[in-house]
Amino acid sequence: MRTLTAPLALAAALLAAAPVHAKPADAEAAKQILKDSIAIPTVEGRGKMPELAAYYAGVLKAAGFADADIEITPMGETATFAATLAGTTQKKPIVLLGHMDVVEADAKDWTRDPFVPVEENGYIFGRGSEDNKFDVAMMVATMAQLKKDGFKPNRSIILLLSGDEETQMLTTRALAAKYKGAEFALNGDGGGGTIGEDGQPQYYGLQAGEKTYADFTLEVTNPGGHSSRPSPVNAIVQLSNALAKVGAYTFAAQQNELTKVGMPIVADQVGGNMGAALKAFAANPEDEAAIAKIRADPEYVGQIGTTCVPTLVKGGHAENALPQRATANINCRIFPGVPVETVRAELERVIADPAVKVNPDPDASASDASPLRPDVMAAVTRAVHARAPGLPIIPSMSAGATDSYHFRIQGVPSYGVAGLFSKASDSFAHGLNERVPVAAIAPALAHWDSLLRDLSK
Repeated sequence: MRTLTAPLALAAALLAAAPVHAKPADAEAAKQILKDSIAIPTVEGRGKMPELAAYYAGVLKAAGFADADIEITPMGETATFAATLAGTTQKKPIVLLGHMDVVEADAKDWTRDPFVPVEENGYIFGRGSEDNKFDVAMMVATMAQLKKDGFKPNRSIILLLSGDEETQMLTTRALAAKYKGAEFALNGDGGGGTIGEDGQPQYYGLQAGEKTYADFTLEVTNPGGHSSRPSPVNAIVQLSNALAKVGAYTFAAQQNELTKVGMPIVADQVGGNMGAALKAFAANPEDEAAIAKIRADPEYVGQIGTTCVPTLVKGGHAENALPQRATANINCRIFPGVPVETVRAELERVIADPAVKVNPDPDASASDASPLRPDVMAAVTRAVHARAPGLPIIPSMSAGATDSYHFRIQGVPSYGVAGLFSKASDSFAHGLNERVPVAAIAPALAHWDSLLRDLSK
């Protein structure tokens, strides 16, 4: 067995103290919640988020939650949802995160109607079945079961569901601001288990960080003029030179607790030259050979530092006129903890042309990675190993953003600990014929029951 790093070793040691849990929520009831959720088309513009929130409220009230325990707050066409299982102390609460909205789906492109849940060949098909209605349904079912059981948590458990995670995240920001006093957050829209094509679990990813998404605009303006009278400066040429510099530039390699702990475990899974490079970087983040190997692979380049790439270019206004304006979008995925302004200033330094303005992203805010708390690591290890003994648990950092991003900005440590285990070949989130395996429901319920009982002591 591989040598465990400190947080994982502590988690493993605590397994011996695993409590005996009550029976998790009923799988058939949870499956129905999932199907009912899929049947409500919560895409942007249809105004269906309040309907889904009301449905979840009904499920919880039927289990014994009082009206005062549930709060649905309309925000434009969408809404936020909050349900509290009150604790016996005044300790900071635990919040559970998920989102009710899903991305649009065009029925003519699907084999089945995306908003009519279909159970077929061991799967439940429908938009949002994976992202994020599976784990939301499991959390709702688990909260309902805990209430039915008369479970009294030491810390309050608050289920928070946003209504526009896939788009503007305004509801997420509102929830993060309101519940910024939470002890930590457990997010059902991050992490989870990967199963091989042979049906055997391969590893579990625990998401504890996300790179900051930021778009910067490069802008060059000139007086313009007739194209038959070229001037010494040309906005398109100046912008092109700036883009060439950005394209050739690499930001300094970086490491944090997540990469230091997670990379050696990933390396054992990957093996070969890449596995060796990942281990070498984890041991020495200044190893140039390892950095070069990792940067050459799109799968791993984003794990060792900030990346910035040009994604859009606009310039000129007429075929026979000198361009008066040329702009380009630079999309950056910033390493956790690095200020957005630091990256903007570095782009400006690299371009080294005062004629090229580097305009900041007004909506971007940096968040740092969450610490690998021993209590969270122990609880996740216990829950995962109950279904797959000895399975590697890999702390990870995502290039994309979930609701956790805004909670981390508010200082709430957040962890993606989804209960869904699935094959890579079964993942169609945001794509055609999205589906989840029916067999994943019962283990996911046990997963959430274990986590909530352990961590709300």
